[in-house]
Amino acid sequence: MRPKKSFTTAKVIFAIFITLPLSLVAAQVAQAQTFTVLHTFKGGDGVNPIGQLVLDGAGNIYGTTGEGGSGKCQDFGCGTAFKLNNAGRLLWQHSFNGTDGETPLAGLLRDEAGNLYGTTDEGGDLNCLAPYGCGTVFKLDKTGKKEAVLYRFTGQPDGWVPEALLVGDPAGNLYGTTLWGGTSGYGTTYKVDTARGETILHSFAGPPAGGGDGAYVYTGVIRDQSGDLYGVTDAGGEYGGGTVFELDSAGEETLLYSFACGADGCGPDSVLLADDAGNLYGTTEEGGNDQCGGYGCGVVFELSPHSDGSWTQSVLYVFCSLSKCADGSLPWRGPLVRDANGNLYGTTMWGGSSPCNGSGCGVVFKLDTTLKETVLHSFADEPDGAYPYSGLAIDSSGNLYGAALQGGDLNCKIGNGQGCGTVFKITP
Repeated sequence: MRPKKSFTTAKVIFAIFITLPLSLVAAQVAQAQTFTVLHTFKGGDGVNPIGQLVLDGAGNIYGTTGEGGSGKCQDFGCGTAFKLNNAGRLLWQHSFNGTDGETPLAGLLRDEAGNLYGTTDEGGDLNCLAPYGCGTVFKLDKTGKKEAVLYRFTGQPDGWVPEALLVGDPAGNLYGTTLWGGTSGYGTTYKVDTARGETILHSFAGPPAGGGDGAYVYTGVIRDQSGDLYGVTDAGGEYGGGTVFELDSAGEETLLYSFACGADGCGPDSVLLADDAGNLYGTTEEGGNDQCGGYGCGVVFELSPHSDGSWTQSVLYVFCSLSKCADGSLPWRGPLVRDANGNLYGTTMWGGSSPCNGSGCGVVFKLDTTLKETVLHSFADEPDGAYPYSGLAIDSSGNLYGAALQGGDLNCKIGNGQGCGTVFKITP
């Protein structure tokens, strides 16, 4: 697999049957006429909006930036959490300062009272991997003014680099993953309880001594009504190409699928999406074809459960099926979102119709129920943004919201010097 573009300090297989659709259905490029830039970051208000956005009932938008803000961490600020109104005006921001966290790379979890929960990759206990820190779990009140650090990671064995969305249960416990740490160093799934205690639910053993367990969890887990957790690992598994796993409420792990790094995909990095029938949807960063430097450009996949405990893996779409990857390439963090008609929407980090440094600036795509892909927007760097790293949020009217990691105002030279990023809206 190709080296990761990381912003971090490290900056029981069931019987499975793979079904591959017809090469994989035609793609259609059709620019949406309703793309709107809601907010362009300038540095002081944040740099590199990287996590998935979350919406409230009034249409306000919440998210994080990996750098920027008023905190003093290394060169570019410690990162922020923010609230925008539905027109994109900044209502408040929280700037991290290092000891309360640094580099929030995942989005936020919002509870019924309006409190927000999240993770930072770095910061917290600055003696852990000094001077960076091993990351935190934090809580912000609905005003963004009052922050509580719920847990500071310490490295081994509890984990470090919690680069993942959180999910909660009705009792107020929080669940997440770490990229590194655990008993074997390949990452963990953990719980932080309401008393701020951390419990490791599973330490990934990885290959080869791990017997084919997964390794490296970037994106976190989702939770069903029974309390079972589902997620993906970027590597490990039977073939080394990553896994989809389930952890039951007793902490027992089952590998639902191991990727073979061929037509089925490779390196699943996205948060999973579940439908009412229990099917799981996600993306892989690589695999599917021999494009994109021979690694493959990524796929959209579905896992479907059966009464005998087996799962069927289906590839729904292979990226770079169009010339010059006009349909997108390298879908990253996700998650996919699904509308009332069953259409799926997501983003790719690269590809699209704009040259944008030779690899394309990324796209927003729609995959309908016939498996036809439509590009809703192809990014051009300025003024719309570039590299939509994470997935989308969808409101009750079907409007889509997301963030582009870079681009926007190219005069914003903080950090990588390629623009500080944007928040956008699409009405498909």
